[in-house]
Amino acid sequence: MKVNTLQESEIIEIIIYSCTAFLLMGIVLIVFFYFSRKKIIQKELEKKDLEIQYQKELLSAVIVTQEEERKRIAQDLHDDISSKLNIVSLNSHLLTRPNLTKNEVVEITNTIIDLTSKALDNSRKIAHGLLPPVLDKFGLHAGVEELCLEFSSSKVVKVRYETRTVFDLKDNDRHLHVFRILQELMNNSLRHGKATAISILFEEKNGSTSCQYTDNGVGFDMKKNENQKGLGMKNIESRVAFLKGIMTLDSAVNKGIAVVFNF
Repeated sequence: MKVNTLQESEIIEIIIYSCTAFLLMGIVLIVFFYFSRKKIIQKELEKKDLEIQYQKELLSAVIVTQEEERKRIAQDLHDDISSKLNIVSLNSHLLTRPNLTKNEVVEITNTIIDLTSKALDNSRKIAHGLLPPVLDKFGLHAGVEELCLEFSSSKVVKVRYETRTVFDLKDNDRHLHVFRILQELMNNSLRHGKATAISILFEEKNGSTSCQYTDNGVGFDMKKNENQKGLGMKNIESRVAFLKGIMTLDSAVNKGIAVVFNF
């Protein structure tokens, strides 16, 4: 009887120890999963915060760019067109003066015609800057072709442009962003990169259109964050984000720049 009692006691002790061990293991696992889940949630929140901050920076870049563009247009209108029209108005009043000689009338009239012609030409340039007529009427391919011709005509840089896809006119609103991206990249290549050769290629990849842009300019050090976060690059990133695309940038000192984005 005593032996059976001892065996039962030992079994009970083993069961108690086993249950206690399992309970402790369960508590440890619950605590582990709790803190792991908390850490995951914290990381997700940090990631969301970074995304929100990034979107704020892009939005800020767009607003600053728009304001600068408005200032530039206002300055052009005031300094150029308004001043010319003001002189036209003054000369028009001169024509109403009595006793003008024939030569004076001809001279004043020629001045009015010349200034009016220049004002019209400059107004076309401003309108072209806002929305290129070729892009609006004939689509992205024609718009990029004209852009490349404009840069090539400077004799400072050679532009090689090729497209292996067709652009639909109904997507012109979205394609205007692509045009502005290329415009910004080409301006950067010329002004900052001192490039003498630019290459642009459009092609279809994985159901979306990809644009590959390269130049042979001075490039920059990718490790220096300020080189990648200038206003121009933020503006480009914001446009790519609007197009729901992805952009990659690669550059090195004296190795030019390579940008690939899809839309």
